[in-house]
Parts: sequence; structure tokens; C-alpha cells
Amino acid sequence: MPRASEIEAALFEIAPRDCAMDWDNVGLLVGKLGREVKKVLVSLDITEAVVDEAHRWGADLIVSHHPVIFHGQKRVTDQDVTGHLLLQLVECNLSAICMHTNMDIAEGGVNDTLAEWLSLRDVYRLEHTGVVRVGTLDAPVELPEFVRHVSKKLGCNGVRYADAGRHVYRVGIGGGACGEFEDAAIEAGCDTYVTADLSYHQFVDAKAKGINLVDAGHFPTEDPICHEVAAYLEAKFPSLKIQKSAVHREAIQYYVEGV
Repeated sequence: MPRASEIEAALFEIAPRDCAMDWDNVGLLVGKLGREVKKVLVSLDITEAVVDEAHRWGADLIVSHHPVIFHGQKRVTDQDVTGHLLLQLVECNLSAICMHTNMDIAEGGVNDTLAEWLSLRDVYRLEHTGVVRVGTLDAPVELPEFVRHVSKKLGCNGVRYADAGRHVYRVGIGGGACGEFEDAAIEAGCDTYVTADLSYHQFVDAKAKGINLVDAGHFPTEDPICHEVAAYLEAKFPSLKIQKSAVHREAIQYYVEGV
């Protein structure tokens, strides 16, 4: 059976550590490098429910996208959310490996996977952003049709969007909170930008700036990478039992009057 260090190294092969942004926290964040691993649960986040799921299944390791330790953690007690979660991991004898912005930036990572799921072709990276990909559809479509396509492919609970009056053909994408790169997508000639966590004022200004905005949600735009990571680890380590979390899903619920 592989050790945690071998699994970490294998993940760094596809998402190198030096790709991670300076402020990020990636790699083995909880556990011993020499630990033998038999079962791995893959999830976008590590939550109490995910830890419970992993413990019930008998997993040794959770591989997640978002780091379980992110902001400076000065103590590990049950008096804050992160401390409580870390105690739960230790008490359940679970290790944690997290691959965050290195997986966003990596070729074949979060954003290339998102482009594939959205059926974009001729995809390339906007180098000065590191993360944003640009691609095209087979043919131009009206925005409502594209929004339905995005929602169906990603399993969204709801999609926020702004219509700039343009057909959708040249699409920029940034999985997760990539609203800061909207102008880069415009400069690249995109008629539409798909991301998450956009601000109110970005929607207000979209028509004046001439770009359709599609906010498909943080979880839906990043969760596809979990399927790819699970498949990669399964192929890399045939002796491992790999499972994608069944309990972790979109946290945001929508209420729409009259529906």
C-alpha cells in the first residue's frame, strides 16, 4: 500500500507545489508522511460531514481542493470552526492532503477540467492570469441556452447571470472566485465570462462593458476536479480504494418567488 508521502508526491506531479500562490497552503496538512494508506476520500472541502463520511467508510486519508488549514491558526481547540475540525480529523485518525491554487493553475487542473465539462474547444490559458482559460463553442448560441447548458453540466442549484446582449461563442472561464479577472477576459475578446462569487456591481456594469457574466457558483465550477483527482489516483495506485464524497454538495440554496 502507498504511503501518504507517495500520494502527496503523485498529486504534486500533476499540480506542482511551486505553482501554488505565495499565500496558499498545500500538501499534507494533517497526518504523518509515512502513514500507509488503503482508502482515500476525495472532496472539494473538508467539513465535519465529510470527516464523518470518511470515518464511517474507514478511510485513512482525505484529499481536498480547499485547504483545511488556511488562515493563520494559532491554537487547535474546539472553540472555533477550524480547530474543531482539526481535532475531529485527529480523533478519527484521518490525514488530509490539500491541492488548491496549484490545482487551479496546473494544466489539466480545475480550469481545464471546467472547460472540458462545458464543451469548449481550442482552449488556452491567459498567461498573465495563471488560471483563466479561454475557449470557443462549436457555434454561437443565445445566452439563455448557454446558461441552461452550464447549469445542467455542472448540476447548479441556480445560476446568476447578466445579459450584455451578445451571443455566446468565445468564453472565458475561471473556476471559483475569479471575478478579478473579468477585465482580462474582456481584453482577450470574450463575449462571455463564467466564474463564481461575482459582485453586484460587476453585474450592474456588465452591459456597459460588453460582456455576458455567468456566475455558476463556487462549488459547481470547482467540484468537477474531484472526479478527475479520484480517477487519477485510482489509475496511479490500483491497490487503493478511492471514493468521491457523496455528502458534500453545494452549500448555497436559492429561493425564487413564485417558483
